[in-house]
Amino acid sequence: MEIFLQTVSALNDETRIRLLAFLNQYGPLCVCDLQESFGMIQSRLSRHLKILKDAGFLRVDRQGTWAYYSIRSPQDRFRSEALMEITMLGIELPPLIKPSQTGECKI
Repeated sequence: MEIFLQTVSALNDETRIRLLAFLNQYGPLCVCDLQESFGMIQSRLSRHLKILKDAGFLRVDRQGTWAYYSIRSPQDRFRSEALMEITMLGIELPPLIKPSQTGECKI
């Protein structure tokens, strides 16, 4: 029951829904890419990413000092269907800005 409540709680925030939709659309991204694209400070973004990771939606791959987040695969049925519903919402997402590819990543 605790895992279910943690998962549902993670979905109870517009920013986290937008992050899931964004990662689902663009694939694995560095924290600096998400930070620039969403215009968020790193501490706030990291909190949202941790909640989504702890709820089983995300995986993190560390490469040196960089952390790349992506949708965890495979997903169980509940999370998979939640992600499918999120894609059907037609959320307007910010443009993807990738300082990780230009070497401007400050993290």
